[in-house]
Amino acid sequence: MSAKIQRLAEIDRVIHEPGRLMIVALLAAVEEADFQYLRQTTGLTQGNLSAHLSKLDEAGYVAIEKTFRGKYPLTLCRLTERGKQVLDTYRKVIKAAL
Repeated sequence: MSAKIQRLAEIDRVIHEPGRLMIVALLAAVEEADFQYLRQTTGLTQGNLSAHLSKLDEAGYVAIEKTFRGKYPLTLCRLTERGKQVLDTYRKVIKAAL
């Protein structure tokens, strides 16, 4: 049991932060999501969501595509393969420890 608890010390701190965990969990359930959907669903402010997405993008967990829908800017986000692996490992460590 102590070995399972000790694995919590190895948890990925990038996705362990609640805002980023919400984003990663949402993106794991869909193929891609736009910025507005993520903002409305998570309840994060525009600036906070943008900062969290930047961190996830820098870590290689999320891919961000900026495009346009007509004349309007559109930011699409999706979980990368690396992001899926990290989330899977995160789930296993948390589940084993609890």
